[in-house]
Amino acid sequence: MTAAYPYPNSPQHIGHARTYTIADVNARYHRMKGYNTLFPMGFHYTGSPLFAMAKRLREGDPEIIETFTKIYGIPKSTQEKLKDPKSMASYFRDDIKKGMVEIGFSIDWRREFTTIDPLYSRYIEWHFRTLNRKGLITRGTHPVAWCPNDKSPVGVVDTQGDVEPDIGESFLVKFERDGVFYPTSTLRPETVFGVTNLWVNPEGTYVRAKVDEESWIVSRETVERLQHQNHKVAVEREIQAPELLWKTVRNPVAGNELPIFPGSFVEPDNGTGVVMSVPGHAPYDYQALIDLKARNADSAEAGAILQSTNPISIIRVEGFSDLPAKDLIEKFGVKDQNDPHLEQATQELYSKEFHDGVMKENTGGYSGMPVAKAREAIVQELTRRGKIETLLELKNAPVVCRCGTKCLVHILENQWFINYGDSEWKKLAHKCLDQMVILPEEIRAEFNYT
Repeated sequence: MTAAYPYPNSPQHIGHARTYTIADVNARYHRMKGYNTLFPMGFHYTGSPLFAMAKRLREGDPEIIETFTKIYGIPKSTQEKLKDPKSMASYFRDDIKKGMVEIGFSIDWRREFTTIDPLYSRYIEWHFRTLNRKGLITRGTHPVAWCPNDKSPVGVVDTQGDVEPDIGESFLVKFERDGVFYPTSTLRPETVFGVTNLWVNPEGTYVRAKVDEESWIVSRETVERLQHQNHKVAVEREIQAPELLWKTVRNPVAGNELPIFPGSFVEPDNGTGVVMSVPGHAPYDYQALIDLKARNADSAEAGAILQSTNPISIIRVEGFSDLPAKDLIEKFGVKDQNDPHLEQATQELYSKEFHDGVMKENTGGYSGMPVAKAREAIVQELTRRGKIETLLELKNAPVVCRCGTKCLVHILENQWFINYGDSEWKKLAHKCLDQMVILPEEIRAEFNYT
């Protein structure tokens, strides 16, 4: 009988009690049925959770020190010893084992081990030699969730709150001014025909940077993300957001000039910190434009530009008016751009337009196309013209490493990976899964999906 053995980087909690109680009940049940049941226990000494915790303690992280002192009840004198990862592992291993003994788990402690025991290390080596012999170890370049501080890939066990990093692709549509590009991050490149303006965070710091062979305007926070995705980036100078406001850029498909407006909702560490505004089909943009118009502009000229900016309808959807974003704003009773209902309104509209929307006559050669088909065609055209790039991002950001650093997407080059996508291996895994008893049966689909 086995269960995932614990990371000894903290005392055990109620989740551990649940996990090992289930295993213990199973072990006892099978012994009662006459099986000679072995229930061993190991401790996971390897991996980033342990090293990250010890590192934060060494660096004097006040949050960790308070946790160790007030919650774990560990004296300051003992904490000094725990700054070494192996010492920390040994300390919490003893603590966890004591708790398991007190609970009464029927573990055979003669079989106790750690993942740094020589015998266990040889066991892992055998695993990888076997996988390699079967052709399941490959070498290549892949995107991974990455901690720039630890310089290491991260998975669910490496993040605060046990968050599984979810990598997704967004498009960077390039708007231009005097030979300088303003790349805007979007999931809906087909809406470029309906852009009325760009947004930048008025409090943000932006940079003009040489990205590969082009000059880009992006948030300062974007530079690191681009560098981790194999772009050559050289910052030429910093730019405060007010320098960008009310200037105009050229739409890469329609060719019209578009103003840059202040948008406090723009997150400099998300996308490029520059956002294209499609108020006819994006509830956030519609409400932000309404809110901005209700305020006094910085000047009469800016006020005139703002008041002349109106939503453009480019997608026809049955059951909606020419301005679907306005319809959803009214449906959910959205009050301002900070209203939590905006997210629900956005998801509903995006889904409806993607599945049922048709491009309107003002989209040129894409007129009459279903939105899904138009998206693909527009991306192909903009790619051919060098007006679009892709950016990989963590869809569930912020994802924070256990060391306290925000994670990002990194392109890991020429590295070894286990090829979990191998079709024959998947067939074998599903065959084995079909022979397994899974309780409750309702969660079998989760295993098949994985």
